[in-house]
Amino acid sequence: MSDELERAERFAARFRSVYLTFHRRDGPRSQLAGASRAVLEHLAMAGPLTVGEAAAHLSRAQSVVSEIVSHLQDQGLLERENDPADRRRTLIWLTPAGHDALRRDREVLGLDLLASAFARMPAGEADALIAGMQALVDTAGRQDTHF
Repeated sequence: MSDELERAERFAARFRSVYLTFHRRDGPRSQLAGASRAVLEHLAMAGPLTVGEAAAHLSRAQSVVSEIVSHLQDQGLLERENDPADRRRTLIWLTPAGHDALRRDREVLGLDLLASAFARMPAGEADALIAGMQALVDTAGRQDTHF
């Protein structure tokens, strides 16, 4: 077995351990229904849109997306406003509460559990761990596919 494959197997085992140790335990990971999450995710990436534009992107009927948007607006996660460039259009976008809900929904690991563990590690060791993980991700993004 190559050194790289052995390292990969050891890392994969540690990664599973990290997930099992630090995964969120504060209830279901996603508090958002799938369709609501899809609307919020799309708005977070695309910015303000009309309901029709969101419906077209999500391949859903405009009436369905409009109902989802109304529900999200009632929860304070979205806002609607007339498009200043064209008063006939109404734009929807995420509120700060919508951004927060989406951020919480994306969190896989319990930040409180991680913070507690980091508090017991020497700062340099914690920083080296984070830097090493970032280096691994950066290296994967630069992989040369022409061996």
